[in-house]
Amino acid sequence: MDILREPWRWMNVEQTVLSEVLQDNVEQLKQVFERNSDCIFQSIMIAGRFPAMITYFDNTCDTKELNRSVITPLHRMQQIRQVNMDDLRNVIDLSHMKTIQNLDEAVQNILSGNPVLLTDQVQGGLVFSLAQWEQRGIEDPMAENVIRGPREGFTESVGVNISMVRRRLKTSDFKTEECTIGTMTNTKVVVAYSDSLSHPTIREELKKRLQKIKIDKLIESGELEELIEDQPYSPFPTIIASERPDVITAAITEGRIAIFTDGTPFVLVVPSTMNSFFQSPEDFNQRLLIGSFIRFLRYAFYFISLLAPATYVALLSFHQEMIPTLLLLNIASSRESVPLPAVVEALLMEIMFEGLREAGVRLPKQIGAAISIVGALVIGQASISAGLVTAPMVVIVAITGIASFMVPHYAEGIAPRLLRFPLMIMAGTMGLLGLMLGTIAVVIHLCSLRSFGVPYLVPVRAKDLKDTVIRLPIWSLDERPSTAVPEEITRQAPHQKPE
Repeated sequence: MDILREPWRWMNVEQTVLSEVLQDNVEQLKQVFERNSDCIFQSIMIAGRFPAMITYFDNTCDTKELNRSVITPLHRMQQIRQVNMDDLRNVIDLSHMKTIQNLDEAVQNILSGNPVLLTDQVQGGLVFSLAQWEQRGIEDPMAENVIRGPREGFTESVGVNISMVRRRLKTSDFKTEECTIGTMTNTKVVVAYSDSLSHPTIREELKKRLQKIKIDKLIESGELEELIEDQPYSPFPTIIASERPDVITAAITEGRIAIFTDGTPFVLVVPSTMNSFFQSPEDFNQRLLIGSFIRFLRYAFYFISLLAPATYVALLSFHQEMIPTLLLLNIASSRESVPLPAVVEALLMEIMFEGLREAGVRLPKQIGAAISIVGALVIGQASISAGLVTAPMVVIVAITGIASFMVPHYAEGIAPRLLRFPLMIMAGTMGLLGLMLGTIAVVIHLCSLRSFGVPYLVPVRAKDLKDTVIRLPIWSLDERPSTAVPEEITRQAPHQKPE
């Protein structure tokens, strides 16, 4: 039995079989949905003789289609001696409906927006797939902007999101399996993959981890990410979250697995390596040299954002002889009126910068950017004038803050922001030795990370280096990256270079 098609629960729900007596079934449903003013119990007469009841929640289903395709045909049904499921299915003008036999199925479908028809003298009921929720239209992705590329991002509807990927992957090899997680939210989760490319071991491991989840709610894919990732305590993310259909499509064609969660535009991708977080879909939409140069800048600025403040603190506190004389004199003159040591000064500025950045994100869009920019300028200049910090320190912190935005995926850019603080403390207490020890500890931690069994710091093959720090021409990328552990390694035919 496919575990992804089983509703997982951690509470013992009694499977009450629906009765042939309509009134008994209605009383049970009214007891379940008591004190719900928006729950509709609509009585109808089938063929003018047999009582029936349609139950649904207001504003959760397509009532026009319900009246046109279900209620009207049942009213106009020819005279019959006895009601049965086959007659009802034949007269109802809907292609998506199914039979249910127990009360729990009826309750779950009603809560999901699907009307349920119960009839007297018939055991069981009919469910109509007429759920219709208010949802946001397709818009530009907010977190992954590109200059050249598709202008559509995922929405909060898992059905719409899968259709956007299926429009790009016109192959029967594209498979989707669905489950529900959360005893209260019953959130739909869909696992999408290429049947011939994704590795069976990774698929089974993902199903195993999903099966273990026994919670009451699942609101956003971030909660699911924390429940299935290998190292939840690491500052480095091991699962990519993207809201771009082209990114998810490319990941599936490489042999990775996408995890869609209803109610959020962010789709998870496993397995994910560190190199994956530095890649942008725009890298392949621009000229070769431009794309490679920008990708190299991402790596360089990533290390700058991680090490620049700690290096400055170490040099200024313990290794002044390594600083050029003129620069050292300028720094010394600017520090004459500053009462704080370099490490405290750096920590103070970094905390202030992080506070301004967070305030800019949380404020309304119209004033958030202005507040963060003006606040940084005013507070920075006022701090220098008051003698609390030096101008070089403000420059270092500003460069560091800008560098952290170079990573296309926001989650990967948070890690150096967090690690800067322990590195600055180690640099301020032990100098470059402390910085080296801290850096070695970070590298060891990175080497220990796994994403569904795949080492975080791969690639290890020479052919995988074609698409890492720099990008070689597309016609030379004849094999899929081994980081995704694809079943079929060949991506394209040889000799694709134009003559």
